[in-house]
Amino acid sequence: MNILLEALMYGAVAALVSGTVLPLLYRSKNIRKTSFGLSILSSILLLGFAGMIFYTGKEPVFPVIGFLPGLDFTLSADRLAAGFILLIAAVVPGVSIYSIEYVEHSRSEARKSLQTALINLFILSMLMVMLAGNMVGFLIFWEIMSLSSLLLVMHDYSSEENKKAGFFYFVMTNVSTAFLFVGFISLFRLTGSADFGPLEYPAADLALPFIFLFTGFGVKAGLVPFHKWLPYAHPAAPSSVSALMSGVMLKVAVYGFLRFLLSVSSPELWWGVLILTAGSLSALFGVIYALKENDIKRLLAYSSIENIGIIFTGIGLYTIFKVEGLESLALLSLVGACFHAFNHALFKSLLFLCAGSVVHATGTRKIEAFGGLVKSMPATSVLFMIGSVSIAALPPANGFAGELLLYQAFFQSFSVTDPLLTVFLIIALSSFALTGALAAALFVKLFGITCLALPRSEKSKLAEEVQKPMLIGPAVPAALCILGGLFSKQLLSLAGWEIEFPDLLLLGLLLGLIYAALFLIIRSKETVPARISETWGCGIPTLAPYMEYSSAGFSEPLVMIFKSVYRTKIENSAEYFDEQESLFKKGKVEIRLLRFFEEYLYIPPAKAIDIVSKYVSGLQNGKLDSYVLYAFIAVIVLIIATGGFV
Repeated sequence: MNILLEALMYGAVAALVSGTVLPLLYRSKNIRKTSFGLSILSSILLLGFAGMIFYTGKEPVFPVIGFLPGLDFTLSADRLAAGFILLIAAVVPGVSIYSIEYVEHSRSEARKSLQTALINLFILSMLMVMLAGNMVGFLIFWEIMSLSSLLLVMHDYSSEENKKAGFFYFVMTNVSTAFLFVGFISLFRLTGSADFGPLEYPAADLALPFIFLFTGFGVKAGLVPFHKWLPYAHPAAPSSVSALMSGVMLKVAVYGFLRFLLSVSSPELWWGVLILTAGSLSALFGVIYALKENDIKRLLAYSSIENIGIIFTGIGLYTIFKVEGLESLALLSLVGACFHAFNHALFKSLLFLCAGSVVHATGTRKIEAFGGLVKSMPATSVLFMIGSVSIAALPPANGFAGELLLYQAFFQSFSVTDPLLTVFLIIALSSFALTGALAAALFVKLFGITCLALPRSEKSKLAEEVQKPMLIGPAVPAALCILGGLFSKQLLSLAGWEIEFPDLLLLGLLLGLIYAALFLIIRSKETVPARISETWGCGIPTLAPYMEYSSAGFSEPLVMIFKSVYRTKIENSAEYFDEQESLFKKGKVEIRLLRFFEEYLYIPPAKAIDIVSKYVSGLQNGKLDSYVLYAFIAVIVLIIATGGFV
């Protein structure tokens, strides 16, 4: 059995390595097709690998590779790793099929082949992070994952927008790595080992590693207030890469945090309170900011922040219930978080792929310029609708199943005896419910404005359906979204989680019968022949696109409700012909949203670092005497710091 597991794992790795190397050696469309075919093959092998771990219960440990004295490089897989590897196996086939045609839209053969190679390297690095058996391998492949995704974000490096996005992403991903490095070092000092394993230590001793690892993984996952890199990176990256980043890479951060948290035998209550608070705020702020967006990919990026918040909400509940001794509720919350992570990978990759098709067909990312695509792009619109229904958590799609588990955990939390904690959980539940309602409104807006009514621009009117690979690719996660919802109870049982959960297959069949009956009733009442004519519009002879609901108009009531969150900022400047400012010459008025986190959290430290850097740069005056003085001062400081004078 172990031999078979090794063969499956090494086969998947070899396929991804080959898919990375081949496009770099040979630049041709057939080689790129072969490369994506190899990534699909790796997914099939990984599906077998993870499935066998769940079925047999075996947790393979692969031969040790010497890296540094005392720091061996190990690969292993347990049920947690297998669950997230299944996530890769589910997302990659659709993205790979889609990319066969999508990468051919790049400007040159070199860029096409480079993008193909980097996508395979990106997938490989995420897989190896999950297989890493110790902190050394984890950080090495974490950095490869970050570097390959950075290069993909900056694929169109000639664009100023992409340069800004790449710089922002580069800074934030290095901040994440820095926190992880300090967290792992503190764990190494405590345990004396770089291996992942049970942490049978008092929670007080693990407080520092927890803070650093929660921050490091939170930055990469996009938790508020570390989320600002997502709305920059996703619009800049190719849509297939956005599908991988949002669908898989964010879950790699979730996996890393769970790898630490589940190894702690006795967490503290404040850990769970902090995680649940961060998750609730991320979910709520993510959907609130998404409602205001008019850029389709930026909107989906904010939606990813919302869903990562939902996942961390489940993790926070797990921690709180574990501390309170409510093991069944802790398990229910953990299953809900993991299942929603899996479901989000499917419907968010589906939505990003559909968004890529829409942007390719219309040449714009502005939602206000869409409309009427259900007629010109019917297949893409159907796939887009499946993704929208799933992410809005409407039954019986898979998004409903994951969130229902978390609602069950919330509703059963009456077992908590601490009154303050009970009030906190009620507030968190209220925020969770509000998030769900706003998410439904958000995707009614997105699908309705994008696909329904009349085209709002000439580009939308002239849009044509995309090529078959760009339809077959999204169809894979779309089918999994439907099946994952209908068979959610059976999937949870196959994974070994025997929990109380309704059979959505019966609900799906019932809804299908109701819809079919309504359709037949409506058709049977059609006794008058259909008459095709203009819709009556209050005496106006012809309806025009500008009369339709716009994206801004749809969101306006909600924007008014949350205006204290958006905090619009008015900036104006004026020039006059005279000193008394009586004769106006020219001016400019700008009304924009206040970028609170960027302007008050990120920019001030950046300015401080810039000032310090300029001062340090000024110390490099090119004089040997100054450098000798600096070295002398450094030696004295080191002697004092190490107690050399004592």
